[in-house]
Amino acid sequence: MSVFYFVAFLSIFFALMTIFTKNPVHSVLYLVITFFTFTVHYILLNAQFLAVVNFIVYMGAIMVLFLFVLMLLNLNKDTEPLKSNLVKLMGVIAGACLLLTVGGSLRVLEISQPIVMKNPDIGLVGNLGKVLFSDFLLPFEISSILLLTAMVGAVLLAKNEPKKA
Repeated sequence: MSVFYFVAFLSIFFALMTIFTKNPVHSVLYLVITFFTFTVHYILLNAQFLAVVNFIVYMGAIMVLFLFVLMLLNLNKDTEPLKSNLVKLMGVIAGACLLLTVGGSLRVLEISQPIVMKNPDIGLVGNLGKVLFSDFLLPFEISSILLLTAMVGAVLLAKNEPKKA
């Protein structure tokens, strides 16, 4: 249980570092570390499939895209517009609402006994595949057709048509 609390502390720490770091590249790197701590949480919760998907998709693909976008934007202090006091006030109000919500949810949350799963194999990939291909076969196939249609549409939209002379 102490590993869970240590990783939870690291998650919160690196999430705050993501927010408060001035350099956007460092902020993205802290976000990668935060996602890694989420992967450790998934492993501790016996959800290996979610851990692998989080590791590959979020840490691998999306964070690389964030880094490329930040490098292509070429942000510097001269081109960044000054934020008005209204935007700062709205940010403070939104942060206060978030803290109020988190405080209220923590006040309601009472855990007197440790949580024990009835089925410890619930997060394994094999069990997920059995449920996916038995109970949810039709929605799975419909979503695959929808994704295939979107991919074909994206290819057709990106295709350059030859100009007629």
